[in-house]
Amino acid sequence: MNHRMNRREFLTGAGALVVSFSIPLPAGAQQAPNPRLEQLDAWLAVGGDGKVTVFCGKVELGTGIQTALAQIVADELDVAFERVHIIMGDTALCQNQGPTVGSQSIPNGGTQLRQAAAEARHTLVGLAAARLGAPADRLTVSDGAVMAPGGAKLSYAEVLGNRKFDRKLDRKVKPKASSALKVVGQSIQRVDIPGKVYGTHAYVQNIRLPGMVHGRVVRPPRQKAVVARVDESSVKGLPGNVRVARKGNFVAVVADREEQAIAAARSLKVEWSSAAQLPEMKDLPAVVKATPAVERVLAAAGDVENGMAGAARALQAEYFIPFQMHASIGPSCALADVRPDGVTLWSPTQSSFNVRDSVATLLGRPASQVRLIWVEGSGCYGQNGADDVTADAALLSQLVGRPVRVQWMRHDEHVHEPMTPAMVIGVRAGLDRDGGVVAWDYLLRSPNHGKRPAFGMAGNMIAGAELGMPERYGIVGADRNARHSYQFPHNRVRFGLMDSSVLRNSSLRGLGSPQNTFANESFMDELAAAAGADPIAFRIRHLKDPRAIAVLEEVAKLSRWDTRPSPRKDRTRAAGDRRAVTGRGVAFVQYNNTGAYVALVAQVRLERKSGKVRVERVFVAHDCGLIVNPDGLRNQIEGNVIQGLSRALLEEVQFDRSGVKSVDWRGYPIMRFSDVPQEIGISLINRPEQPALGAGEPAGSPIFAAVANAIFDATGGRLRSVPFTPERVRAVLA
Repeated sequence: MNHRMNRREFLTGAGALVVSFSIPLPAGAQQAPNPRLEQLDAWLAVGGDGKVTVFCGKVELGTGIQTALAQIVADELDVAFERVHIIMGDTALCQNQGPTVGSQSIPNGGTQLRQAAAEARHTLVGLAAARLGAPADRLTVSDGAVMAPGGAKLSYAEVLGNRKFDRKLDRKVKPKASSALKVVGQSIQRVDIPGKVYGTHAYVQNIRLPGMVHGRVVRPPRQKAVVARVDESSVKGLPGNVRVARKGNFVAVVADREEQAIAAARSLKVEWSSAAQLPEMKDLPAVVKATPAVERVLAAAGDVENGMAGAARALQAEYFIPFQMHASIGPSCALADVRPDGVTLWSPTQSSFNVRDSVATLLGRPASQVRLIWVEGSGCYGQNGADDVTADAALLSQLVGRPVRVQWMRHDEHVHEPMTPAMVIGVRAGLDRDGGVVAWDYLLRSPNHGKRPAFGMAGNMIAGAELGMPERYGIVGADRNARHSYQFPHNRVRFGLMDSSVLRNSSLRGLGSPQNTFANESFMDELAAAAGADPIAFRIRHLKDPRAIAVLEEVAKLSRWDTRPSPRKDRTRAAGDRRAVTGRGVAFVQYNNTGAYVALVAQVRLERKSGKVRVERVFVAHDCGLIVNPDGLRNQIEGNVIQGLSRALLEEVQFDRSGVKSVDWRGYPIMRFSDVPQEIGISLINRPEQPALGAGEPAGSPIFAAVANAIFDATGGRLRSVPFTPERVRAVLA
C-alpha cells in the first residue's frame, strides 16, 4: 500500500474523471469555504477501466457502511457493485463529511454520496448523448454503459476520454426514486469480512514504517497529576537505543523494538505531584447530585405541579448509571511521521478532519501540512483511546525526529480512555383513576457526553492537556432520549448539565440514550404495574406515532408476548436443585427522537440463590426506514444487543481514592460467548418510501430497561442501578 499517494498522483495514475461538489454537511462539520468544492472534481472518480472510486469522509468501524455506501453509489450510477471501491477518512483524498458518529453515516453520508453519484450519472449521460447523437432522455444505462435506441453504446470509461470537467454543479439533478433501486435493499456480503476472517486485513496495528521506532507514554494513575521529576538514569543501559522524551507533563520513551519500549516504560522512574483524590465508589450517586450543574428545560407541556396534585396516585423513582468503558478488545494504536515539510498520521479515529486539525495545533503546524490517513483499528463505537494515541504518536515523533508507532497497553486503554459518565435520573409521575398517566416530571443530571477533538483544540486529547493546552467541545449527548415519545397532558423534562466529572468522560455508543431510555422505560413499566396494565398495552395507550405503535405490536407477535400485568403470579419453578424464575420485559425507543424506532423484548432466567441473571432470548422489531442492506442491518442489531447486555449485566468502572482499579479484564469483565442469548429474533420493518435512518446505535438503547423489566416480571423486585450484578439482584430479593 502506498500510504503517501496524494490526490494529484491518484487521479493522474487512474486516468479518471472526478466528480465533486459542496453538499451541506452536519452542523459543526463545515470546512473553510473552498471554491474547488463548487466544481465537479472530488467525490468520486470513474477510471479508465470503468471502476468507480469513491472518496468518503466517513469511516468503517465494523458497522458495514463501507458496503452499504458502495451499494448506494452503485445503484445511483448504474454500475455493478463490484466496480465500486471506497477510500475512507483520508484527509488528502476525501471530503469532510463530519465524524462517523450518531448513526448518521447512512442518513447524512449516504445522502451526500447518493447525490454525488446522481450528478455524475447525469453528466456522463449528457456527454454520451453528444457523442452518440441521441437525446439524453432516450438513452439508457446498464452496468456502466450508456446505450442508444439503435444499439450503439459507450462505456463510462469511453465517455470520459481522460478529460476533466470545468463546470459547476447542477443542483437540480434528483436521485432515483426508491422504486427504481436494485442494489439497495439486497443483502450483499460485506467487503471487509473475508480479510478479517482469513487474517489478511491490515489494521493500524499491522502498519510498519521505514526507520520507525516504538513508543510508550508514561502517565500517572490519576488525572491532572504534574511531573515532579524524571530519572532518565533509570533506563540507562537498557537495550534498544532507549530515549526519554519529555515536554511539559508529557513523558514517553522510544526504542528500536516494541518489547524494548515496554521494558523502558516500566523501568522509567517518574515522580508525580499529588493529584486530587477521587471519592469512594459508594458515594458516586451522591457526588453526581451534589456537583454544580446548569439546568435547562427540554420539554414542557401543561402544568406538572397541578397535574401531580390532581393525580389519583403518585409514584417516583431514581435511577443510577455508573461509569462504563468502551472496552475495546484491542488497545488503541497509531503512527506518525513528523517532518519539516509535512506531517503524516495513520490513525483509527472516527473523526479524521477534527483530529487532523487538533494534532496540527498540538504540533504548532498549519492543518494544511498535516495529512491523516485513516486505517481501521479496534472497534470503538464512541471515543476510545484512538484520538489520544494519535496525538501521542504525533508529539513523540516531533520530539525524537523519527517515525513513531505508539501502541497503548491494556492498562492505558482501561485507565485513560474517555468513559461514558455516571448519571443520576429522577422521575415522578401521576396516574388518574383509569390508570392513565396525567403528569410526568423527569430530571437528568450528567456531564457532557462529547469531548472529542474539535475546533482545532489540542487540549481535548491527553497529550495536549499535558502540555497545558485548552480544550473546547460542543455540548452534546447527555440528553439524548431524555425526552420520551409518549403523550401526557402535563409533561416536563429537565437536564442538569454538570460542570465536572469524577473521571475523564466522553461519548460511548448511544451517548445518553441507553441511560435515559433505562429511566424512561423502567418507569413506564413501574406505572403499568401500578395501573395493573399489560406493559405493551400501557405504552401503546400513551402513543400516537403509528410507527412507534407498529414496532411494539410487531415485537409482541415476534416474541409471542403473554398479555398480562407484571410481575407474573407464578414466580418460581424448579431448576435442578436450585430455585429459578423467568420473566419477560419490554422497552421502546425512537432513537434521539428523530431516528429509528425500536421495540425490544428480553426473556430472562434468574437463579434466586446466586442472583445470577441469564438473558435467554431477545426479540427486536426495528424500523429504520429504507433498508440498504438487510443482512448488514441484522448484524448491527445483534451487535447492539450483545454489547448492551454486557453493559447491563457486567460493566462498571471500579475505582477508589487513588484511581481507576479496572486495569484489566478481571477488573472490568465483558460478556463472553457462553453468555450470549440462545436466540436473537429480529423483525425488520422496511419502509422504502421513507428516508434511511441509522442503525449503529438504536437497538442498544432499550436493553437496560428491557432486562430490568424482565427481572421485575420474574421476581417483583425492581433494579434501578446498572449493572444488574448478582449482588444487586440478591439485594432486591432479600
